[in-house]
Amino acid sequence: MIGVFDSGLGGLSVLAAIARALPRADLLYFADTAHLPYGNKSDAFIRGRVLAIGDRLAELGCRLLVVACNTATAAAITELRQRHPELTVVGVEPGIKPAATSSRSGRIAVLATESTARSERLKRLIRDHAGHVRVHVEACPGWATRVEALDLDGAEFAAEIAARVAPLLADGTDRLVLGCTHYSFLAPQLQPLLPPGAELVDVAAAVARQVVRLAGNHTAGSARLELHASARLERLHAALPRLSLGWLVQRIK
Repeated sequence: MIGVFDSGLGGLSVLAAIARALPRADLLYFADTAHLPYGNKSDAFIRGRVLAIGDRLAELGCRLLVVACNTATAAAITELRQRHPELTVVGVEPGIKPAATSSRSGRIAVLATESTARSERLKRLIRDHAGHVRVHVEACPGWATRVEALDLDGAEFAAEIAARVAPLLADGTDRLVLGCTHYSFLAPQLQPLLPPGAELVDVAAAVARQVVRLAGNHTAGSARLELHASARLERLHAALPRLSLGWLVQRIK
């Protein structure tokens, strides 16, 4: 079984990409909704949660784990791999390399949680893969929380998104990197703001390809999906149709 986890709903974007790529795989999704959001928590707290969740998913029979959260990957994936060397662990990182490679203006921006924005892992990604372009890291407090509340369509939030993104685009940014899996669900609000030639960079499909490469015999199963949460499991079920993921419901056991 392949286990996918996040602080809440954001990792569903990664889960959906994996489900499309591996239609017969047995999948388990865990949302740590009792402790969201991770973006404003300390690294020590996030590490504690990631290790506890990793322990639980291993107990439930997951042999491949996907840390479907940029913040959790930056804070704790090394420790998770050290704690569970018997498991294959895949993380999620902002698409700095594809953004920098494809940018024509030489200016990219990363939209991220507060924790990811200040992480050493993000700094290293930028240093290793984007030395030839200008990179702006924009922390977006509260965005993941709005996704969790499924409050995506309000005029006030749309204005907030535009106010944060418009100056970046006006400065010549032509690649907006979605540095939080929750932000995938904001694409309908972000896409209309982009001028011709500018693009959103999301890594969900790339993560799914990595899972396919590493999955081995986990690709064959009964197409089962289990949903787990540390609190308010009913909200996780209710969110699927609201996030245009109703097609996953038929896989739930």
